[in-house]
Amino acid sequence: MRNQQAVQLLFEQSRPGCRGVQLPACDVPERPLEELLPKNLLADRAPPLPELSEPDVVRHYVNLSQWNMSVDTHFYPLGSCTMKYNPKRNDRLASLPGFSDLHPYQPVETLQGILALLFQAQEMLAEIAGLPAVSLQPSAGAHGELTALLVAAAYFRDIGQKRTTVLIPDVAHGTNPASAAMAGFRIVPIPSTSQGLVDLEALGKHLDEQTAVFMITNPNTLGLFEPNIARICQMVHQVGGLIYLDGANMNAMMGVTRPGDFGADMMHFNPHKTFSTPHGAGGPGAGPIAVSERLAPYLPSPIVVRTETGYRLDDDRPKSIGRVRSFLGNVGVLLRMVCYLLTHGPDGLRQVTEQAVLNANYLLARLRGILPVPYGDRCMHEFVASAARLKAERNISAMEIAKRLLDHGFYAPTVYFPLIVKEALMIEPTETESKATLDAFVEAIERILQEPAELLHEAPHTTPISRPDEVQAARQPILRWQTR
Repeated sequence: MRNQQAVQLLFEQSRPGCRGVQLPACDVPERPLEELLPKNLLADRAPPLPELSEPDVVRHYVNLSQWNMSVDTHFYPLGSCTMKYNPKRNDRLASLPGFSDLHPYQPVETLQGILALLFQAQEMLAEIAGLPAVSLQPSAGAHGELTALLVAAAYFRDIGQKRTTVLIPDVAHGTNPASAAMAGFRIVPIPSTSQGLVDLEALGKHLDEQTAVFMITNPNTLGLFEPNIARICQMVHQVGGLIYLDGANMNAMMGVTRPGDFGADMMHFNPHKTFSTPHGAGGPGAGPIAVSERLAPYLPSPIVVRTETGYRLDDDRPKSIGRVRSFLGNVGVLLRMVCYLLTHGPDGLRQVTEQAVLNANYLLARLRGILPVPYGDRCMHEFVASAARLKAERNISAMEIAKRLLDHGFYAPTVYFPLIVKEALMIEPTETESKATLDAFVEAIERILQEPAELLHEAPHTTPISRPDEVQAARQPILRWQTR
């Protein structure tokens, strides 16, 4: 009964809580493998696999892993995409068998636990946003932007208005114009003032009956909170338009202020930036959206709802834009988000924001003497320094500083964005970094700027790959491993 024993062993290994539970005997005949499989599927010889010991295999993959930088091994001052530490307990909790063994096609009666948590996620995000309705479906922040704009388009169609224009400040996140274009809108850029804020006069000139949405990143990519945000929302609403708040920078204001309270009609969250879920190397991710009551009917379906008899998925939504992703969204990421939110609670989220802002301003104060910061004496969660003077005086670029930081044990900050800052270095420390780490980062930049320019021109010197042709790599990527 070798087959029976194998089935029993697999059952116990996949369900640790069921060890000792004996499966009923299954009538599986003991037949040779070649009789159980079609002959055309059988190999005629053994595969040419190398004979290696376990230590050799383990060391090979561990050594390969050490080629990479990660948030577990290095400080990531990556301003364009918040990289805070991912607590391992959240991974463990989201991987419990009661979650990982579920299947989305199970009867809803057997999914009550996960639906209860997803409903709670919707409620918590609605509270943080100050907006009453939430969809957990979108797979990423940019996907959330697109989904919210499709919701806006459905709303205007439903009320009989043909609005064609989306206005976007030049200090918004770079995905905003692409999302608006994909949703079928015409994009109009709005310039910034000399202080790096929205130019209200320029905004007023472009507001008309064709304005569908004003997309604003607040705090913006310069790390500045827009002091005129309530006035901006009022101006857009006066012409019948909607306010989209890019929530990628919620790490600077969650628990302190809510987008819905100052006039936003819709927004997205980046759980990987705000709630410490894994980035996923480009996917899979999550980008939940929150919207105002008048936009709620158009959200993707289904939505998790609570009834007197339990939780269910509400598909009876005739005005919905339909599904934008399979099943319930990326539940594994959403579970990690729920763990983070329940761990911190309202007071903890405010403390996260305050610490993130404190860390960023500490770093700004220490660096601005050697790397000028053109916009703002104070910042929110991030700031943008400039190497323009170094470029002019010593021919040292922002890119070369970033690459040399790799040799000093720090991941590189975002460079050359936003475009309104020449030789930009966008720096964000997050709340999870200690003062000792921030001081070490400043000291590394101070050492780099004392080094010969020629040394920086060839950096990095300690990485397996030093100076690839990045333009060619983007246009003609090699997507499979090549032996040397």
